[in-house]
Amino acid sequence: MEEKTNVMRLLDQKKIPYQSHAYAAAGALSGTEVAAVLGQNPDHVFKTLVTVAKSGQHYVFVIPVAEELDLKKAAKAVGEKSIDMLKAKELLPLTGYVHGGCSPVGMKKFFKTTIHESVLNCATFCFSAGKIGYQVEMEPAQLGKIIPYQTADVTVG
Repeated sequence: MEEKTNVMRLLDQKKIPYQSHAYAAAGALSGTEVAAVLGQNPDHVFKTLVTVAKSGQHYVFVIPVAEELDLKKAAKAVGEKSIDMLKAKELLPLTGYVHGGCSPVGMKKFFKTTIHESVLNCATFCFSAGKIGYQVEMEPAQLGKIIPYQTADVTVG
């Protein structure tokens, strides 16, 4: 029996259906490597990125693992002039998560969350379960029951 992460406990608590996936995390794998290890379509495996705007506000973006966040599009999506990626050392104190194990669910504090619009084409999608080596897979609509989010085109290209 695999261990439950806080994300899984929160989903269980709210009775939100999900499937969990665990993989051997020998060193940090890229999201595309994780998708390959799990035999999943990389378009349906998403990574969670935390940004900070010039205003000091923090924003969360959840995008397909093979994509890159377009900071201009991301800033526009949340109504900011400019945003930057959060420094890795600031991630744990801010969110409670480590780099590579950051989930949009269960952060210490809720931040406005934007998911790449391609999620709307996925019956289910995967994202970190809040710990390196663990993922949850669920329907996008189910995620909306635990955290409010908007969708937008926020990737390069």
